[in-house]
Parts: sequence; structure tokens; C-alpha cells
Amino acid sequence: MPQSRPVSDLTEDQAHSELEWLAVALNKANSDYHGEDMPLLDDATFDRWKKRNCEIETLFPSLKRADSPSNQVGSRPKDGFGKIRHSQRMLSLGNAFSDGDVEDFVARIKKFLSISPKLALRMTAEPKIDGLSLAIRYEQGRLVYAVTRGDGEVGEDVTANAKTISDIPLVLSGAPDVLEVRGEVYMAHADFAALNDAQALAGHNSFSNPRNAAAGSLRQLDAKITEARPLLFFAYAWGEVSEPLGATQSEAVRRLNKLGFTTNLLFAECETTTELLHHYRKIELVRSDLGSILMACSTSYDFLQYDLAFGPHTPLGHCT
Repeated sequence: MPQSRPVSDLTEDQAHSELEWLAVALNKANSDYHGEDMPLLDDATFDRWKKRNCEIETLFPSLKRADSPSNQVGSRPKDGFGKIRHSQRMLSLGNAFSDGDVEDFVARIKKFLSISPKLALRMTAEPKIDGLSLAIRYEQGRLVYAVTRGDGEVGEDVTANAKTISDIPLVLSGAPDVLEVRGEVYMAHADFAALNDAQALAGHNSFSNPRNAAAGSLRQLDAKITEARPLLFFAYAWGEVSEPLGATQSEAVRRLNKLGFTTNLLFAECETTTELLHHYRKIELVRSDLGSILMACSTSYDFLQYDLAFGPHTPLGHCT
């Protein structure tokens, strides 16, 4: 187990021993979560241990291991599926644990872009949907293949399964000749509850949470099983494209929505760290109602520019 003492108080031998333990524990947790869809370690503990691993590596850079969890994205594709190499690496998201972490992130971005710390930086923010990451490639407007993230370099070919999800168009009109749409396959809480009720009636084991149910349902060797599960898809990004979807992130996400993909209703544009944190905290207030809010407008809507001061029961925009 990681020690309770501050990282700054560790000796080199203690740091070496702890990094060895963390590498084994976190890499197993990664495999359980991404590879087997059966996590045994809760998310908060995983995030805390991974943060400590990074802190130790920062203080003792010479001790960083070749199998460091810091270098891992997802896990190796499972046997039984065909393999597809991503044309552009499919990375994972970083974490922020405090207001200060968000402020540091914005400061690093400004420094990287050579923007004065005093100038505004227009950013986008949206809720993270907990599901299974998926990349869908279209050529000449037709779906060619769908692939999971895998280890970021190579993923699993789940094309037949993805085609059974109603949120995923098989044909696009007006899309770039080459378009890779990236997003999240997930399951709504109400659908998850109904699925577990059906599992119980059939004498089968229940799923532990919606994320595992969604991931396990998509990664079935028999696409008929996937088709019978209530899976949904949110588009939020892109990989390889033959031409830009838009000049900004907001324009690109609008374009994805117009092409027929469900995008997140609570997508917002922010210019300051204060706005980012305010958006985050307001979403916290409606978190328990997010399922009904998002499903009410999940097919098509006018892209929102709503007041960030909305309350927990205030309507969020207008569905069309």
C-alpha cells in the first residue's frame, strides 16, 4: 500500500519500493477496468494512487519505471476481436483534484500557446460521460469501421456491434471525405436499472454499474447481444479528418451535431478559470437529474449558450 507520509519525506529506497508496488497495483486496475470491464478498485482510490505515483516520479525522475502507470493509456485489446491501429493516437483524459489544479492547467496551456497570463483564453467545458471510448471512421460518408481505444495505439474492431447502436449513423450527408468521430458509448441510469431487472428475472448476474454494463455490452463477440442492450453514444471529438470540421472546438462540435450525432447538451464556452469552475459546480447541482435532462433533448437541439447561473431545476435551453 502507498505510504501515508508526504512524498517529500520519502527516501530514495522508499520511493523505489512504492513505485514498484504502485506499478503492479495500477496496471492491474487498468487491465480490470479497460480490458475486463470488471474494476475491483474504486475510481477515487485509483485517481489518488495515480496522482501519488506521478508526484513520486516528479521528485525522483531517475526512478521512473519502464512500466510506469504514467505511460499507460487503457489496456491491450482483448483476444477474440480483430485489431485496428489508430491513424492518430487515442489518448485519455487527465484529472484535476482541486481549484488549484484547474488554475495550473489553464496557466500551462497559456504558456504553451505563448499567451499572456492576463489575456482571456476561450475554452470549452462539458460533463465527462463514463462509458467506453469509441472511434468511428467514415469515408465518403459511409461508416467503415469502429474501434475501441485499446492501448491508445491499437484497439478492438467492434464495427458490427457499433452498427447496432441507434445513436451512431451508418451514412453521413455533407461530411468530409475522411472523418473519424470520437466519443463515448454509455448507458443511461434508467436503462441500466431496467437491464439489471431483466438480468435478475433471467437468473443472470447483475452488472455493477452503468459503465461496466455499457463496456461489456459493446465488447461482445456476438453483435446480437449488443443489439439487445440499451446503448447510447455521445460524440465529443475527432481523430483523422480530410478537412477541418470548424475553426474552433465549438464549431466542430456543432458540426458533429448537424451531421446527426448526439452531442452534450451541457457543452459551454468559458473564458476564465472562474467560469470553468462555476460551470463545474453548477453541473454538480443537477448531477442527479442529468439523465432526464440530457435524454429530454438527446436527439437534436439548438446549440446552447445558456446562463452559467442556472439553478438545479431551471430549464436548460430549448429542445428542437
